[in-house]
Amino acid sequence: MKSKTLKNNKVNIITLGCSKNLVDSEQLGGQLQLNGIDTVHENTRTDHNIVVVNTCGFIDKAKEESINTILEQVKLKKKGKLDKVYVTGCLSERYRGDLAGEIPEVDAWFGTMELPLILKTLNADYKTELVGERLLSTPRHYAYLKISEGCNRTCSFCAIPLMRGGHVSRTMQDLVAEATGLVKAGVKEIMLIAQELTYYGLDLYKTRALPDLLRKLSDISGLEWIRLHYAYPSKFPMEILDVMNERSNICKYIDMPLQHISNNMLTAMKRQITRDEITTLIKDIRAKVPGICIRTTLITGFPGETEEDVQDLKKFLEESRLDRVGIFTYSHEENTTAYQLSDDLPQDVKEARAQEIMEFQQEISFEINQEKIGKTYRVLIDKKEAGRYLGRTEFDSVEVDNEVIINTNKTLHPGDFVNVRITKAYDYDLEGEIV
Repeated sequence: MKSKTLKNNKVNIITLGCSKNLVDSEQLGGQLQLNGIDTVHENTRTDHNIVVVNTCGFIDKAKEESINTILEQVKLKKKGKLDKVYVTGCLSERYRGDLAGEIPEVDAWFGTMELPLILKTLNADYKTELVGERLLSTPRHYAYLKISEGCNRTCSFCAIPLMRGGHVSRTMQDLVAEATGLVKAGVKEIMLIAQELTYYGLDLYKTRALPDLLRKLSDISGLEWIRLHYAYPSKFPMEILDVMNERSNICKYIDMPLQHISNNMLTAMKRQITRDEITTLIKDIRAKVPGICIRTTLITGFPGETEEDVQDLKKFLEESRLDRVGIFTYSHEENTTAYQLSDDLPQDVKEARAQEIMEFQQEISFEINQEKIGKTYRVLIDKKEAGRYLGRTEFDSVEVDNEVIINTNKTLHPGDFVNVRITKAYDYDLEGEIV
């Protein structure tokens, strides 16, 4: 590939969407860098001449952000500030036929599983021996570990299987090797991610093998925290919790998207679980792992949702007192089974319901945090900002959950662990002093 400039090529990777996309970008960056190609993430110096935009196609807002980012890069190319603009990821996988006609200035479009083809276009070899090598874009002390790709679930609102295909697990051997490499590079916390964690191993080992994988990862010397993201509630394998109790470096934390609670919504969403089963599951999880932090995500505005359904959701939150809640408004995605339904709620109603739910949960979060005043927690330092250190407990994942604010004259570094006594509590953050 020839450049318009006389300088060596420098590739800037821009990532949109979820942590799974981020891992894909890191793998691309690792392959390029080890092929001798200068590669950076989210470069602010603008001294690159090639851009790869890794897009998200999950919901309308994410698609809009991806398209706007592509157009921004195309504009830079037209001004002569870039030589090439390439697009990959979920949006490209799903819509490249249409997008290629609408944005012809993009030099090439790639799907979610076409890493070797991207590398070939960039004059790089796909090195199988480098699988697991990544150019980390996160701070050095934490990283994501994608244990599988795709999803076999059939949730009516979700287009992910259309973009990522069916569930494919990675081998334990590869995952342990990658995690070991990350720890040797300074990583203290690894967050396990997948479209559906609890399906791990069914294709390779003919059994739900996440507990076995957790034990092997937990044995890695120097790995301080292992965190679980995106566990499906239906037929949840309780054996995971046994390992959580056994191993001190597995965080007492689980991210379990529930999406809704009223039975008519759960049925319409094809969630394969009922309200009573969810309530029982949460009680059983808490009984088995006292003090566990449960995070969930919810959807408001699904076709047919009534005001009664919204009140039902608030009642559930009041009763269950979940530790962490995120929320999306329903996005009407073509080729999903829900697309056959009438998207009957205006966007402002969807957003008003989401706001109502979050304001309700905010009070619960405040009350839960107040109970932590006077208690001492082990805190991982993430960064220093405005003269204060910001960190997290084992009950908080990066970016989406609480932070612990620490005022101290001591010199701390990202990746340090300190014991902090909580002195103040807010809606979503804590404040404390080192003990």
